[in-house]
Amino acid sequence: MPLHSLVPILLPPTFTLMLTLETLLGFLAVSIVITLAPGPDNLMVLGQSLARGRAAGFGIAVGCALGCFTHTLWAALGVSAALASSPTAFLLLKLAGAGYLGWIGVQTLRHAAAPRLALLEAGEREPWQRYLRRGFIANAINPKVALFFLAFLPQFTSPTRGSLALQMMQLGVVFAAQTILVFGSIAFAAGGVGRLLARRPGAGIWLDRGAGLLFIGLALRLVLDGVAFSPRT
Repeated sequence: MPLHSLVPILLPPTFTLMLTLETLLGFLAVSIVITLAPGPDNLMVLGQSLARGRAAGFGIAVGCALGCFTHTLWAALGVSAALASSPTAFLLLKLAGAGYLGWIGVQTLRHAAAPRLALLEAGEREPWQRYLRRGFIANAINPKVALFFLAFLPQFTSPTRGSLALQMMQLGVVFAAQTILVFGSIAFAAGGVGRLLARRPGAGIWLDRGAGLLFIGLALRLVLDGVAFSPRT
């Protein structure tokens, strides 16, 4: 069966009417490359998967995906454009995100000396929705992600295919879906490595310390970017 004949089966008719197959495949390819590129989200998935297991990493992955779709809604509704025009709001939101990442890093460092295997098993017993909230909050309050989607999504839309806002939302669904698949794969692989390292106490402690420092480093990066970067420049 030709690929184009599968699209009406996999996607709602309104989706296929607004996005051509070429646009969809091109957007998907670029999105996967962007998602795989080292950044705060996939590093967070990696760190939490190593430290707390696959379920925790998958929760972070789904949370980040939902955060990305939130930014899509903001871009479609014009909220991101309003944020870009207000350097003060941009800075405050960025500092809030940095504070949240820093808090996660400090909490991770506090538990670094605890028995590694016990921590991992505790993380696997915790509801993955708890980590979903962490991933969602960390992504949703990052204004640089909002500005990225504001600049990225319109490149794959066309006024001749209908509402630009609806096209952006449909693209957001695609981006969120591939984010779950890519980040979920990272969580699965890193969770397996984390369990192997958990049986080596010395390595486990340094792994937790590394994860904590990673979050603190991401927080500092957000602070420095917030001070140096203005959405008007």
